[in-house]
Amino acid sequence: MDDPRHSGVLLRRFRDADAGMAVELSRDSYVPTTGTLPAHASHEEALAWVERQRQRHCEGTGFSFAIADAGTSRCLGQIGLWTRELNSGRAQAGYAVIPRERGRRIAARALQALLHFAWTIPELHRVELYIEPWNTASVRSADHAGFQREGLLRSHQEIAGVRRDMLLYAAIGNRPV
Repeated sequence: MDDPRHSGVLLRRFRDADAGMAVELSRDSYVPTTGTLPAHASHEEALAWVERQRQRHCEGTGFSFAIADAGTSRCLGQIGLWTRELNSGRAQAGYAVIPRERGRRIAARALQALLHFAWTIPELHRVELYIEPWNTASVRSADHAGFQREGLLRSHQEIAGVRRDMLLYAAIGNRPV
């Protein structure tokens, strides 16, 4: 299968050279609180994170892609499709775009590419996003990518040691994006 793409955004396998993007993401005040990327990561820590992304499918947890510019292949962020609930027909998506590339609908286009890929998985019928209510940029990305808001999940998950409410967005099987 070809690398998923949509409107100038390519989802591809991570490369060691993407560690610079990971270092940049690690300097964001929010991104390191939501995953395994350490805050203010060194180059070595960023390389280790890149390697963990390459191993996600082998571990059976899902698919992690570098979000890249389709013309240059320059890494702009990360997006994942987490398949722990695949036996129930569900997966969750998560993404992060480096700060200097935000505001250009990269996340929305990456989500659309991810959905094109997701619907090739026969068992998958639903892709969910969990977004903190304050994160209006992520809400816009979900809306632009064709996800529908389904509700507010109160005290849904812990982020940075605090229970957080999350908006639930979903895309339902094979809907055009």
